Amino acid sequence: MNFVEGVRIALGAIRANLLRSFLTLLGIIIGIGAIISVIAVINGLNLYVAENLSDFGTNVYVIQRFGLITNHEDFMKALRRNRKLMPEDARSLERACDLAQAVGMEVHTTQDVRRGGFEVHDVDVGGIEPVIAEIENYEVAEGRTISEEENGRAAAVCYLGHDVATNIFGPVDPLGKSVRIRDHEFEVVGTAKQKGSVFGFSRDNYVKIPFTTLRKMFGSHRSVNISVKALDGVPMQDSMDQARAVLRARHHVAYGDPDDFGFLTADGVNDLWKSLTQTIFLVAIFVVGISLVVGGIVIMNIMLVSVIERTREIGVRKAVGARQRDIVLQFLVESVTLSCVGGAIGVAGAYGLSWAIRTFSPLPARFPVWAPLLAFGICATIGIFFGLQPARKAARLDPIEALRTE
Repeated sequence: MNFVEGVRIALGAIRANLLRSFLTLLGIIIGIGAIISVIAVINGLNLYVAENLSDFGTNVYVIQRFGLITNHEDFMKALRRNRKLMPEDARSLERACDLAQAVGMEVHTTQDVRRGGFEVHDVDVGGIEPVIAEIENYEVAEGRTISEEENGRAAAVCYLGHDVATNIFGPVDPLGKSVRIRDHEFEVVGTAKQKGSVFGFSRDNYVKIPFTTLRKMFGSHRSVNISVKALDGVPMQDSMDQARAVLRARHHVAYGDPDDFGFLTADGVNDLWKSLTQTIFLVAIFVVGISLVVGGIVIMNIMLVSVIERTREIGVRKAVGARQRDIVLQFLVESVTLSCVGGAIGVAGAYGLSWAIRTFSPLPARFPVWAPLLAFGICATIGIFFGLQPARKAARLDPIEALRTE
């Protein structure tokens, strides 16, 4: 008895009883297909977030009133504790942080943008200091971004995201023309290159105006976001620690008390996202694991039936010199082969499903190249675990009694 012969016998048994084999493997097929599909979706989401959603620029971090908060209780505590960030905080960072190459402020509101009979609703209107365009590396399609002179005099100028420019102006060149935001006319000085969407939500539905203009129009009570670019060659964490010390001193935060502000970084967003997807994956594995256990039990049952059906064959093998370990190996190889065939079908189904998800939905599913190895490893483990008892039962058969079986 060798491995190849065991595989050949198992494949022959599958071909001889296709329907029974398919029903036997259905739990394994569903379980493996579901696991690999979940892995493909989570892998795609992680890569997509790393490439798009968390793109802050090189060595850049943002200081906000609230950082990355994942539960309601922590948010309510931060709401009571954290004070609004004001322009004076940004100016303090500029003066005191020698590890910061650039510091800029931005504040947001949501408004409708109109031009004639065209209108775009719920546009993210951001008031920015000109240095923000350098820190966050805006990609200009036409024209330019906001200038220092325009910010200094609170000019009514704007820089349009791709979707806003396309929906309002269409094929018309928007430079030098005007749009209306809350009954104020703004001259278009530039447009941005298209960024695309995240999970079906546009990243180009925005308008940038001077920071001073937005505060003049909507008041100065809003908390600002402070973007900081660390010096080249300086670890970003060192720059963040320095900024933290400056703001804690300015806000008179006592030693041992938590910060009354939060940091937002690309790594922080990625880590939060990965922790969320890891939780989703563990829950999915638990649920799908039930299908795999059921599939393993069905394989064990069918192998026990096979032992009964092939009792005389086992007696003949023992009569001509087969040892117990030879019989155990034969049935284990058949069990693993049966399980791996189900795994192969499940992997093929998961590959097709991930392609369909990527093609017909906004989810960026990416089939990982190591997924088949994981699938076959799981299937081999299931085959060995659930095939061991039938294999032992076959090996312990008395050859004389087995040969008497009709």
